[in-house]
Formats: sequence, structure tokens, C-alpha cells
Amino acid sequence: METNFDYVVVGAGSAGCAVAGRLAQTGGCSVAIIEAGTHDHSKKITTPLGLVLLSGKENAYNYGYRTERQAQLMDRRGRQPRGRGLGGSSSINGMIYIRGVPRDYDRWAEAGCDGWAWRDVLPYFKRSEGNERMAGQDDALHGGRGPLAVSDPRSPSQFSRWFVEAAQAAGYRYNADFNGATQEGVGLFQLTQKNGERWNAARAYLHQGDTRELSRYPNLHVLSETQAVRIVFDGKRAVGVEVRRGEQTSIIRARREVIVSSGAFGSPQLLMASGIGPAEHLNELGVPVIVASPDVRRNLQEHADVLLYQLKVNSTELIGPSVRGGWHLLKAWRRYKRERAGVLTSNIVEAGGFFKSRPDLDEPDLQAHFMTAAVTKPMRYGQGYSCHVCVLRPHSRGEVRLKSADTRDAPIIDLNMLSDARDMDTLVTGVRMLKRIFDQPQLARHGGIFGDPNLRADGSDDERIRKIIAARADTAFHPVGTCRMGRDERAVVDPQLRVRGVEGLRVVDASIMPTIIGGNTNAPAIMIGEKAADMILGRVASQAVQTPTGVPEENRVA
Repeated sequence: METNFDYVVVGAGSAGCAVAGRLAQTGGCSVAIIEAGTHDHSKKITTPLGLVLLSGKENAYNYGYRTERQAQLMDRRGRQPRGRGLGGSSSINGMIYIRGVPRDYDRWAEAGCDGWAWRDVLPYFKRSEGNERMAGQDDALHGGRGPLAVSDPRSPSQFSRWFVEAAQAAGYRYNADFNGATQEGVGLFQLTQKNGERWNAARAYLHQGDTRELSRYPNLHVLSETQAVRIVFDGKRAVGVEVRRGEQTSIIRARREVIVSSGAFGSPQLLMASGIGPAEHLNELGVPVIVASPDVRRNLQEHADVLLYQLKVNSTELIGPSVRGGWHLLKAWRRYKRERAGVLTSNIVEAGGFFKSRPDLDEPDLQAHFMTAAVTKPMRYGQGYSCHVCVLRPHSRGEVRLKSADTRDAPIIDLNMLSDARDMDTLVTGVRMLKRIFDQPQLARHGGIFGDPNLRADGSDDERIRKIIAARADTAFHPVGTCRMGRDERAVVDPQLRVRGVEGLRVVDASIMPTIIGGNTNAPAIMIGEKAADMILGRVASQAVQTPTGVPEENRVA
């Protein structure tokens, strides 16, 4: 096996696939991408409804992390699924394509992250995006030629449409494009799918659509089932990565740079295991300190999320454990094999919306995800539907710590969720909002048993709502911020994503976000990978002209 490359990327998730693929397109450098998990050639991944088998407990494609006990959540542990294998979390997520709003990125620039304002990042969103609505063309806000396939739900459930109608009846506007001129409103989400199949980041940037081919470029080497142990330094310069494959340990050397793209948990974990982090914490675990960087691990942000549900709704339009539902899924599988259509193309979360908890806000601070299944714990027999609502810009902050210096051990994750009272207040408003929508005839006429029969929507039982939140709230699976980007000395990386205090080392993933964006985080992570590639190569977005294949013309590999 070759062990010397120009660039070594650690982590084949959303950002890692994007940065590795774009670097390899130049043809003038060799790139290795290291991934602890396996390949993504699995029907569980490519079939959208397969997410119900992947996104729960730990499995071959999901680390299945659990948080520390959360004081504000009745001392419960939260779930934190994270993708393992090519594509990372884009292989197990809900496939929802959301960017956030322009002010999310303008705030980054105002906080000292030069080059990260909306006008700076929009070209990379467009460059990555292959939106079916665009018919192979670009416009002011969308891309139609990028490698990341984006489409409307192929066979949306009628209940998803009824949710949108109910929300409109409750007074919320319809929005056909949450990534358009405005985010506020309700509608169907666009999804990272193509022809009824999941289109993860590996499929977009590594495989050229065929998951059986590990690499689309001869100069891109995909090293799966390869665990990064630590970053190797020569003095203060990163020169490679020590890896473990089975029982063998070796060093993959980088002539130019090491790029860490292991996510909001894995990236700080690898930095700390390599000697970059809070000195006191590293000393406790016997890790030699190379750079004392106190804010590695801190600034962890997540969308606090709570669920309401309606049980025992008699409809095969909904997904749930029952004899009738099982027979319906069997017929649906046959249709899916023939047409790539039907319920198996569903991500379950086809509809939702963005809302303001107060009318004086400039942008939505709540997001709803409507689900064509009654997701309860434990799962109840029969069909139903449910809806999540989450706080888009939480004030609470958590942290990640090392359990040990061995990167095979799961890190310690403490979200400190709802520790800031403002987050709880916003969620209370969100729960009342959902109750109003559930009460509209477009949904109520279908019957069922509401999961909280004594809950009122008029604001007269806030204390009851707070108890529901404490008993049920969890994460939206959008962790960010633990390797914060900034211009100040405590920032882990500078606006070029270079790790402070060393050379030849960058972090490229959602962990660099100084503040969480208002929406699902997969598309922004891919944007970060796209933008990082241009930073590394010393060019700007306008120098990379798209072609219909999604490969810049001047960089296409023959």
C-alpha cells in the first residue's frame, strides 16, 4: 500500500468527501482519504427508507453515541447518531437539503471570520448543488450542475401534504423553497436524492454515482476500515497520520497538508489525542502537549428538539409496525425495484417549516420536521404521525472530552442542553405552535390518539409543556462548533481553517462553525469542504467553472 501523498484527509463524511474530491480534480496532486468505517455499497444506505435501520442504535454505519446525563432533561442521556463509513452522516441522515439563512454566515464574518459572509459561501453552495428544478442550469441562488443531487420528494405521503395544509390553516405561509429568497413558512423539503435513491457525499464526490467504485479519480486513494490514531508531527509541522488497520499500525505521510474532517466529535478527539487541546485535560490522560489550545472541545452546539405525536391513525399512508403495514411495505418494495418510486423513496420527514417564536424577529428561530410515523419510545404498534420542533440558534453550549487517548473509545459528549433558560422558553412556544397545527381539521379529521391529551395550545399550561420537554427533548443530530473558527487567539482554527500553533494542518467540517446555522447541517458541511479545497489550492470560486458532470472544466481528469 502506498503511504505517501500530497494531502491526507481524515474522515470520509460530508466535508471530507467534498474537500478530497475537489482536491483530486486538479490532477496535479495525490490525495488519500482515511475512513474508520467501511464502504457505502449497501441497499440500507441507497434506499431512502433504509434510514430507519441505520439512524437508531450503534451499527456498522452508525457510531450510535450517547451523551452524558443532562440535568435539564431529567438526568437522561441523549442520542447522538454519527455516520461511520464512506459518506459519514450523509449516509444515515434524513437527506434534508437546507442551507440556513444569509445572516447565519454574515454573523460569522462580523465575528472575525473573514471570507465567510453569505456572498462568500453562496458560490460554493451553488457549485455543489445539482438541483433537479434547475434542469442543468444555475440561477442567482441555486446550482443545477453540481455533484450533490437535490430533488423534491419523489412520492410524498398525503399526510405530508395535509400537514402543510394544516399549518397554513393555523396561519403560517406556504414556502416552496426553504433555500430561496426567504426561509420562513411551511412546505415539502428538498432532499439529497436522485431517481429515488439517497445521494450521499461519497456518491457525489468519490464514486461518481456508482457506490461500487471507491474512487472516480486515479489520484484519489480511498482507505476504508482505517482508524486514525494520531497526527504525526515533525516539530510543529503535521507530516502524516498514524493509522491502524486490523492489528497493523503504520504512518500515512502527507507532503503538503493533513486535513482533519472527522466531525464535531471526531475532529476535537483526534486533535486532543495528538497533543492539541487544553493542557490540563491532556496531562490528565498522559498525552504530550504539542500546542495548548484551550478551546478545542468547547463551543459544542446542537438544535434542542422535542416531539409531539398522534397514535393509532388507521392509514397505510403512514409507517408503523403492524400486519397491514408490513404487507403494504412488501408491495412497496416490489414497486421500488421496478420504478424507484413509492414509500421506500421516503425519508419519513418529507414536510416541515421554519417559524418565528416572536413576530419582531428578523428570521425564524424554530424548525418543524413532520414525520409520517409515530416515533415514540418504545415504538407503539400501529400507524401514526409525529412532528419535531427544534430551537435553531440555541444559547446553551456544551463540550467534548477524551475518555482516553485511544481514538477507538467514544468521546465524552456533554451538550449541556437547555442550560440557558432562553432555549427552554423558545421550545415552549414551539410546542404550542405544533399543537395548533395538530388541532386543524386537515389533520384532526383522520382521528387517532394524541400523545398529550391534556395539552392546550392557548399558552395556559406552560408548566405542563416544560415537563413534556424535560421528559422528551433530545438532539436534532446537528452537532457543530468544537473546533471554532475565528480571528482571536483562542480560536482553534483561523478563517483559512488552519490549526493555530502548528503548520500543515487544517480542520474542515462542521466543527469549525463559530455558531450553528438555522437548519439542517449537511449542506453547510459540504459547502465548507468545497470552500476549503479552494483555500488550499489558492483559488476563488469563480476560477472553477462547472460543467454538466459537476467537474470544473480546467481541472477535469482525463
